[in-house]
Parts: sequence; C-alpha cells; structure tokens
Amino acid sequence: MAKKSDYFGLDRVISIILAIIPFTAWILGVVTRFQEGKIVAGVIRIFGGWLIWILDLVCMIMNNQICRLLNV
Repeated sequence: MAKKSDYFGLDRVISIILAIIPFTAWILGVVTRFQEGKIVAGVIRIFGGWLIWILDLVCMIMNNQICRLLNV
C-alpha cells in the first residue's frame, strides 16, 4: 500500500500529479495549512503560494509533504 500524503491523505502518485499543476497546488496548500490550524501560514500561502509552488513540488516528490516554511 502506498504512503499517504498531505493532500487529504491521497495516494502519493495522485498527490504528485496535483502538485505539478500550479493552481491546484496553490489551493490545496492553502486548504492543508488551514486544516492544520495554521491560520497565518494559510493566509501567507493565499498571497505567496505561487512563489512556494516549486518548493512544494520538490518536497512532495521527496517526502510526500508540502513545504512548511512557517509553522505558525
């Protein structure tokens, strides 16, 4: 069985495909941070999520989690 990931516990391959698409990665990154209760990080991702997209893609491929620059 495949390891579950940040994007709602979806399969690793599906999560990587969703992370490749910039708009989807941006929306899912915001939703994930709000689900974790990290309001400030979620708001920052709303406005700066496009800049974090490449980091999210690399982190999703390497360790199946989005990039967490701010843990607030």
